[in-house]
Amino acid sequence: MTETGAAATGDASIATGNSVTPVRFRRAVAADLYRYGAEQGWRPAVSRFFTTPGFRYTVLLRLCQRLHREPALLPLRVLASLWLSRVGRLYGISIPARTSIAPGFYIGHYGCIVVHPDTVIGRDCNISHGVTIGQTNRGRRAGVPTLGDRVYLGPGAKIIGRVHVGDDVAVGANAVVTTDAPANAVMVGVPARVVSMNGSSGYIQHASGQTR
Repeated sequence: MTETGAAATGDASIATGNSVTPVRFRRAVAADLYRYGAEQGWRPAVSRFFTTPGFRYTVLLRLCQRLHREPALLPLRVLASLWLSRVGRLYGISIPARTSIAPGFYIGHYGCIVVHPDTVIGRDCNISHGVTIGQTNRGRRAGVPTLGDRVYLGPGAKIIGRVHVGDDVAVGANAVVTTDAPANAVMVGVPARVVSMNGSSGYIQHASGQTR
């Protein structure tokens, strides 16, 4: 946990569980930690792990991904999976370990968070309590969402179906997104519509990618 935000580089491939090396794991966690007040180092990481439910869940999720393809570490993977499940039930977070999440993930407030396992989430994204990122089973939008970088999802926001949410998009509280959102859009309403192109600037604090 000595990597700074500047070193915490990478993309969604870090989070797929296919090639999560120890170095990539540490860099991803360091980038996640940096989102919580620009903190760095192992002491803030330990403190955040035990005091911040969203960060604790993210670390355990990445640990499960890190151990996924290590047969010799199967007992540890089982323990990590059980711990992740327990923390998820305790705080109302359901983000499966196979979900592809790039570094710099931030859970602002926990509770009633549901994410489909096939979702792809870009770098330095924020999600809030009550967020659902889910699948549509029929129609031309059948499938699951893909989120770009620096996307902000407000409390109660819903992203449903095979839609692409572009970079720097802000989705307002309780909005329901069922169509593609262009980069820098601000989406509000049911169904969500673009109300400005001011993007997520101001909502994404301490973005790890900004320190490169």
